Amino acid sequence: MERSELISQLKNDVIECLNLAGTSPNDLDENAPLFGDGGLGLDSIDALELVVMLEKKYSLTIEDKSDAKTLFASISSMADSILALKK
Repeated sequence: MERSELISQLKNDVIECLNLAGTSPNDLDENAPLFGDGGLGLDSIDALELVVMLEKKYSLTIEDKSDAKTLFASISSMADSILALKK
């Protein structure tokens, strides 16, 4: 899967996983932060839901908290982590 396709799929996955009703994939900036100000403003419960989704759908396991911080920086960073796993 190409990076652009994966980013598109991840946008749909995030919307579905977090029940972001009224949000379309075009509303999500793949480079915007997922947590904190200036992005989606997700919280720790959202993070847990994303972890479960990534483990089930992409076989991506998060071992270290520092890895999670990098992984969840943005949708783009999630795509990069998945692609690195597939190499």
